[in-house]
Amino acid sequence: MHFRFASHHRRARRIAITAIGLWSAGCAVSHAPIDTFESFDSSATFSRTYAAREAQACEAARRTLLSQGYVVHVATADQVRGRKIFQPSPENHVEVEFNVVCARDGVSGARSIAFVNAVQERFALKKSRDSASLGVGAFGSLSLPFTGSDDSLVKVASATVTSARFYDRFFQLLERYLAGDPGQAFAPAAEALEVEPPALAASQARPPRQP
Repeated sequence: MHFRFASHHRRARRIAITAIGLWSAGCAVSHAPIDTFESFDSSATFSRTYAAREAQACEAARRTLLSQGYVVHVATADQVRGRKIFQPSPENHVEVEFNVVCARDGVSGARSIAFVNAVQERFALKKSRDSASLGVGAFGSLSLPFTGSDDSLVKVASATVTSARFYDRFFQLLERYLAGDPGQAFAPAAEALEVEPPALAASQARPPRQP
């Protein structure tokens, strides 16, 4: 009897030590130094300098987003914000929030810097089955599942878009609007600011199976 108790005690102790180790590892990951995520090595990806005032640069940015189907819900002399919705697959939903801030560059005010960033949010369709309680007299109640389900979109990821090619397309289109030639700006409009999750894009690129 004593042997069984000692064996049980040692097993409980090992489980406790393992749990503490996992908890410590989780804390180490959550408190990772910020320099492992941010390098601050270059501003070329997210900004460009133009020979134009802030209001002119932001107006060109507003027209750029509108030409790509973004819904612009903030548009001032120094800030533009728009959102676009994508549907890569029936059970996946993607939203891109595009932010532009225009700031004066220098004392004269004849130049400005456009700072931009886009945040991509991914949602997945989650299904949850409903259940109901059915009274059965003296036996109390039983919980029975319904045949239907309640579908809802759940956010599964959110991250800042870091693709230099994505922002290059935006800036090229913005420069054309600043030059006053919007007709040329619509030439690459079909794919200028398309954003698609890499995993979903790869799955869609596979050829269909032959029956």
